[in-house]
Amino acid sequence: MSNRSKKLRPFFAGMMSVSLMAAAFAPMDSANANPGNGNGKGNAVAEQQRGNSENAPHGPKRDIDGVTMVDSTSFLVDFDKTYPKGIDINRMLEVEAELDDESVVEVELTDYDVSSDDRSLVTVEHANDDLDGLAGTLRINDFELDFDFADEEEMFSLNIFHTNDIHGRTNMFPQLVTTLDEAKETYGDGLLLDAGDVFSGTLYFNEFRGQDALEFMNYMEYDAFVFGNHEFDLGDPDEGHPELVEFVENAEFPFVGANMDFSGDPGFDHINQQGGISFEAENGMIYDGIVKEVDGEQVGIFGINTEDTVDISSPMNVTFSNYAEAAEEMVGLFEEAGVNKIIALTHLGYDSDPSVGNDLLLASKVEGIDVIIGGHSHTEVSPPTVLTENEHGEEMEPTVVAQAGEYGKFLGVVNVTFDENGVVVDSDGELMATGDREPDPEAAEMLKPYTEAIEELQNEPAGSTVKNDLPNPRHGDGDDVSVRANETALGNLITDAQLRAALKANEDTIMALQNGGGIRAPISAGEVTIGQLIEVQPFGNRLTLLELSGEELMQAFETSVFDAPAENGGFLHVSAGTKLTYDSDLDPGERVVSLEIEVDGEYVDIEQDDMYTIATNNFTATGGDGYEVFAQAYDDGRGTIVGNTDWEMLRDYMAELGEVDYDVEGRIVNLAAE
Repeated sequence: MSNRSKKLRPFFAGMMSVSLMAAAFAPMDSANANPGNGNGKGNAVAEQQRGNSENAPHGPKRDIDGVTMVDSTSFLVDFDKTYPKGIDINRMLEVEAELDDESVVEVELTDYDVSSDDRSLVTVEHANDDLDGLAGTLRINDFELDFDFADEEEMFSLNIFHTNDIHGRTNMFPQLVTTLDEAKETYGDGLLLDAGDVFSGTLYFNEFRGQDALEFMNYMEYDAFVFGNHEFDLGDPDEGHPELVEFVENAEFPFVGANMDFSGDPGFDHINQQGGISFEAENGMIYDGIVKEVDGEQVGIFGINTEDTVDISSPMNVTFSNYAEAAEEMVGLFEEAGVNKIIALTHLGYDSDPSVGNDLLLASKVEGIDVIIGGHSHTEVSPPTVLTENEHGEEMEPTVVAQAGEYGKFLGVVNVTFDENGVVVDSDGELMATGDREPDPEAAEMLKPYTEAIEELQNEPAGSTVKNDLPNPRHGDGDDVSVRANETALGNLITDAQLRAALKANEDTIMALQNGGGIRAPISAGEVTIGQLIEVQPFGNRLTLLELSGEELMQAFETSVFDAPAENGGFLHVSAGTKLTYDSDLDPGERVVSLEIEVDGEYVDIEQDDMYTIATNNFTATGGDGYEVFAQAYDDGRGTIVGNTDWEMLRDYMAELGEVDYDVEGRIVNLAAE
C-alpha cells in the first residue's frame, strides 16, 4: 500500500473498521473525527523510549474524556482540560497495541495537532507503518479501542499535482518549479497534469507563441495536457494552426482531447493518434485517452474541452462533440480494458454555463469518473469538492473535482485513495501558493532570455501620449459599465483605428466593429509603450473586410445586444460615424431600434436590401462569439483578410494622433438605461 500523507485527512467517516470496546466510552460526534487545520503544533522527541503499560506518562494532570480512531496513522483524544502549550505528547499519553495474535507493539508517537478552539481536542500521529495491515486493540492510557486495518494493504493512494489557465504567465514557472518540488517532498511523487489555456494573454505569448512555456513544462515533466479554448486563438482560415502544431510536436508529454476531432485539419495528421485509448502513449501526440502506470496501478486519463470553443476562439477545422457523451464513451472504454481508476482532465469550467457543460455537471451526469481536474473558469477549489449524488439525486460512487485558479498562482494538490475495486474512499488536497515560494534557481536562469526580450519590447515607445486614462471596466470589478456591455472610450479608439486601416484597403468601408471580449487591458494616461498596446489586444487578430446586406448587419447587432445589460464577450463596439440604438427591455432578437451611419454629415438608416462593406477582426468575421451571420458571409466568399494586426493598427493610429484624447460619445445607446 502507498501511505497517505499525514497532511491529508479522510472525508468518509467509518472508512476503516474501527469499533469502541463496551468498557470504553460513548462514541464522539463523527464531525470531531476530522483533525482540522490545528491551532498549535508540537515536536515529539522521536528517540524517546516508551514505557510499558504499567507506567503512567509524566506530565500535567489531564483526564481523557474520549478517544476516536482517525486512520491507521492517527487518533483523536478529547482531554477534559486545555492541552498545555509546548508539552511533548509523550508526557501525556502512553500507547501500545495488542494484536490479534496477542503480541504487543509499542506505538511510537511522532507528532500532535491541537484541533479545537478550546485546545481540548488533540490529533495524535504515530509512525506511519505501525498499524498498517494489522488488527487488534489499541490502549491509550486507560482507554481501549479495537482496530482492523488488515484490508488496508489493498488500498492505493495517488497524488495528482495540477495547473490550469496559465495564459502566457511564463514568469510564474520558476516559482511553480519550487512549489512542485516542495509538494513532492511533502506528499511523494504523483501525476502532473495541466487543464489547458497555456496560450494567450501576455507579451511572452505574443513573442514566443507558447514555446517559452513549453520549455518549462518539459522541464517539470508534465504527464498530460488537455487543450483549452485559447490554444486555438491563432487559428487561420488558410494556414490552420501551425503554432499549436509546433507546440504539440515539441512537447515531452502526450495531449488528450476525447471530444475534439483534429482529423479535419491535415496539419495535425502526423501527430494525431485519436481513436480509443492508448496504453503506450508517446510524447508530442494527441489521444482521446491514455493509461499511465503509477506504482504498479493503471490510471486512465482522458481530455474534454468546452464546445464553446467554436464561438470564443478560432478552431477552424477542429470540431467538438458533446462533453458528456464523449466522457461516457471514454469511461466505458477504460472499464472494458480493466482500468478502474479514471481521471477526466477538462477545460469546461467548475460551475460555468450549464448549456455547454461544466465539471459539476460532468460529475453528476457521467458515473465512473473518479477525479476531475479542471480549468477554464479560473476557480480556486480548495479543498477539492466531492460529489456523491448523480443528476437524479441518487447515491453514486464519489467523484473528486479540483481546479487551481489562474495564471500559475497556485499548484493544485489532490490525494485520492482507492479501494481494491477502484472506488475512491479517501480524498483531500490543497492549493499551494506559488507567490509564497522562492523561484527555482535553474528555472530562473532559463527565464532570463525570455524576460529580457519581453522587457525590450515592453518598454519600446509607441509614439503617442494618452491625455486621460482609458479604462477597461468589467462588472465583476464593481463597475456599473463593462467593456462587454457598454460603449467605452477605449472601444471607440480601437474601432477608429481599424476603420482608418480598412479605408486604406477599401474606401467604401462604412464601419469597423470590435468585440468587447477582445479588449483585455486599459491604457493609463501618459506615454504609451508597445507592451501596453499588446496587452490591450494580445490575440494578434487580423483585420478582415466583410460584404454584408443591411439585414445581415441588423442580425449581427441583435447578437451583440442579446444578453444586454449583462456581459457578453461578443458585444460590438462601433467606429465613429455609426450609431446603434437598442432597448434591452425588449425581447432578445428584437432589441435593435435603429442602426445609422453618417453620410455627408447626416445620419441615415441602414437599408435592409443594400450591401455594405464593414471591417472587423478575423476572429469575429469567421463566426467567433456566435456570429453565424458573419461566418456564413465569410464562407460564401464575401470576406477578405487584409492582414493588418490589431495592436499594430492601434499603434499606427495613435502615433498619427500624437496626443490621444477619447471619451464615450453616445455611439451606442440603450433606451432602457436612459
